[in-house]
Amino acid sequence: MKILVLNCGSSSVKYQLINMANNAELLAIGLLDRIGLKDSLLKHQPKGKDKYQAVQDVPDHETGINLILKILLDKNHGVLESIEEIYAVGHRVAHGGETFSVSILIDDEVIQKITEVQDLAPLHNPANLKGIVSMKNLLPNVPMVAVFDTAFHQTIPQHAYMYGLPYELYANDKIRRYGFHGTSHKYVFARACDALFMRQENIKAITCHLGNGASIAAIKNGKSVDTSMGLTPVEGLLMGTRTGDLDLGALLYIMKKHNLNVDDANNLINKKSGVLGISGVSYDMREIENAAWNEGNKRAQLALDMYIYRIKKYIGAYAAAMGGLDLLIFTGGVGENGPETREAVCKGLEFLGISFDLERNNGIRGKLELISKQDSKVKVMVVPTNEELVIANDTMKIVAFGEKNGKN
Repeated sequence: MKILVLNCGSSSVKYQLINMANNAELLAIGLLDRIGLKDSLLKHQPKGKDKYQAVQDVPDHETGINLILKILLDKNHGVLESIEEIYAVGHRVAHGGETFSVSILIDDEVIQKITEVQDLAPLHNPANLKGIVSMKNLLPNVPMVAVFDTAFHQTIPQHAYMYGLPYELYANDKIRRYGFHGTSHKYVFARACDALFMRQENIKAITCHLGNGASIAAIKNGKSVDTSMGLTPVEGLLMGTRTGDLDLGALLYIMKKHNLNVDDANNLINKKSGVLGISGVSYDMREIENAAWNEGNKRAQLALDMYIYRIKKYIGAYAAAMGGLDLLIFTGGVGENGPETREAVCKGLEFLGISFDLERNNGIRGKLELISKQDSKVKVMVVPTNEELVIANDTMKIVAFGEKNGKN
């Protein structure tokens, strides 16, 4: 039962081929970049074989996905003997709006509804749709499933997802908090509960997905009850190049003073801000840490201080909102591989019941591990995320077992 997982961006396609019948065996992983530009680059890693790279012009997503299918079938670099071995295709879709609360089998009606909410994610959903339509054209008889970044957060109560705007903007335009990284938050929470033999329905947890894009979720009794990202992925934590929380009046002031149009402002808050904008060094936390700690760069240190402060503030707020905390989880590129970040975040949170194990934390990079002391009231864990596996699992359940899907 081989599931092809696709994550289509505006000029790229990330993919994994996973054999769900053999303990979720990863057969191949790859990235096709620079779609629509000259010299598109395919990076392909088949299991048990050498890495393969190819450079060629790929004008559109359908051409690109067809190239991916061909390399999966290639005699020297592939892992399939026949295209019929692909049982189903799972697609990451950034935004499901209020229409989709769980993953769903894709048909023409679903494609139409994803199209209808693409205004909520103009940078992501159109690209996701290109992947869906391309695969439908190339493999019309292979079932496909859409897995939404926003779906896990559809359990957030109205008082937590509404903004202080005129109600008509919600009623007519669906302006509200949606949240993202839902597949990651869902996966690491379940994985941590399994590892600690905790019952999901009895746990108050906070999951910290920390990477270039970063978000925090409050999970109570197995359901998301709040999350830091909002209508878009800009809100919340300080990120690699995104502002995170920002006074809207400040943005309006900057736009007026510097004569910025909407596109200019969007570029400012999404691509020029965050730790990159503060430090002037990089969006990569490793480079910022080096500049702060080894070069004495004060702006880099300020960026680190702001980054840690925002995370702490959200942890405290969500613990208060849930009336306590049982489990704190770190995941994502920084969360999994940044022991210094984890230590800095947990320092001073002893009042919540966290007893942090410095020695155990220092040796953990990219693996599942408890990093609090055994007697800690609040358990702290590092859990590597695997969003592609969530997509593959949902796809298998819906296609193979006819699990009820999320068409509302």
